[in-house]
Amino acid sequence: MLFWILVAALTAALAVILLYPLLRGAKAADNIRAGEAAVYRDQLRELDRDLDGGLITPEEADYARAEIGRRLIAVSAEEPAETPKPARHHRFTEAFVLLVLPVLGLCLYLTTGRPDLPSQPLEARLENPGNDVAVLITKAERHLAEKPDDGKGWDVLAPIYFRTMRVNDAQVAYRNAIRLLGPSPVRLDGLAETLIAVSDGVVTEEARQVLEQSLTLQPNNPRARFYIALSMEQAGRPDEARQAFEALAKQSPSDAPWLPLVNQHIAMNGGAPAGANPAAPGANPSAPGNPTQQDVAAAENMSAGDRQQMIRGMVESLDAKLSEDPNNFEGWVRLVRSYAVLNDKDRAAGALKRGLAAFPPPGEEGRQLLALARELGIATEGATQ
Repeated sequence: MLFWILVAALTAALAVILLYPLLRGAKAADNIRAGEAAVYRDQLRELDRDLDGGLITPEEADYARAEIGRRLIAVSAEEPAETPKPARHHRFTEAFVLLVLPVLGLCLYLTTGRPDLPSQPLEARLENPGNDVAVLITKAERHLAEKPDDGKGWDVLAPIYFRTMRVNDAQVAYRNAIRLLGPSPVRLDGLAETLIAVSDGVVTEEARQVLEQSLTLQPNNPRARFYIALSMEQAGRPDEARQAFEALAKQSPSDAPWLPLVNQHIAMNGGAPAGANPAAPGANPSAPGNPTQQDVAAAENMSAGDRQQMIRGMVESLDAKLSEDPNNFEGWVRLVRSYAVLNDKDRAAGALKRGLAAFPPPGEEGRQLLALARELGIATEGATQ
């Protein structure tokens, strides 16, 4: 009962605050004009005193008196010739503020609110965070603020930061975990990915050094090998990049989830995708945009220009298939990345916008598409509209 009394009192106070300008508007304007006229009259009297005291010359006094008189006449002309009638109140507006607005607010609260739900302070929510990622992060941050040398805490928090797009915080967390617990392939790869994300998808020299350190601990680490091959591609060394991607494809299992992306980079660097290799058949050939056996065979005998044209045709075919069936997340990822690698940023941005229409950002797939766009340097402004 006390809650509803407080709500009613707050509503009434808010209504008075909103109505006050309406009730005093005309009177306030009249008071302002009267005050200005009084100021100008005081200035005329002050001017006479200055003239009598010899502070100003008669010529200066005449000029100042003319200017003040002009302003006084202008203000006086705005004053009503007769006593104004009381201003009419905005009856409809007052009724809306006093009656309709509170009723609408109450209806909305009864429809969407939970008056039966007891309040739960932050401390209570931290004790039982459930699946609330924000509360989990807050709980971990409080723990690490008290115990900053807890390496396991940093190790757990770092990938959560990265998944929630807090890449700078993730970078700090990975560095602390490596400092306290020592380097491992997972931690080094995570640090490298944060460095790449901060640099808008560019594999920097620092990121490459971290990846090479990861390979010394795990020589067959596919994630580190992929990013090192990508750094060669970004540095304008397509032959070395193709060879590195082909080596990664040969060592990968046939059902490896990264093979479609590796095959795409092989093709974009002038090679034949690994789909023709029985030991590493690559992606599902029925998936949109993947090369068929005939495509692979034809690509082996093509010139670089013809092969590039074939790749663009495959990308456009994937684009058309996704227009017919947009519920293919992996297809949108391949399409956005393909247009970016082909240096067609306008089509990449268009593909991103269409992909986000099928997989909105609040979902995990939508967030991954936005992260991919940032990695590739594609503008995301307006992509979610």
